[in-house]
Amino acid sequence: MTNTMVWLAAMIVLIIIEIVTVGLTTIWFAIGALVAIIVSMLGGGILLQMTVFLLVSLGMLIFTRPLAIRYINNTRTRTNYEGIIGKVVRITQDVDNIAGQGSAVVNGQEWTVRADEDQNKITAGSLAKVVDIKGVRLIVEKYEDG
Repeated sequence: MTNTMVWLAAMIVLIIIEIVTVGLTTIWFAIGALVAIIVSMLGGGILLQMTVFLLVSLGMLIFTRPLAIRYINNTRTRTNYEGIIGKVVRITQDVDNIAGQGSAVVNGQEWTVRADEDQNKITAGSLAKVVDIKGVRLIVEKYEDG
């Protein structure tokens, strides 16, 4: 019966960690601990309990976590930050990393712009594609239509 209590304590700790972190990781190990509790109550030895715990936990983690994440988090919307990456913008001030200048207006907001590589310069009025955001700066590369 003592193994059952150890598995129960482990399951409770794992559930608490899952509640605190909300990472959909420790819940699978809590399920493994639950199955180990059942094996313990049925008289299975500690080696069998540990094997069942590991197999069930890892199996749940590997096979069901991706499905759970896809269906639980399916209403997630991209933030303004994420929506800008990949967007083509018109440069409003020459982009020159060495001189520390460059700007563009995106969705009505003016952003500081830097080229993806220091030697790349982009003139005002040109199009550029946003490839990253670092801090409050858009990182862009010259956009060639076609």
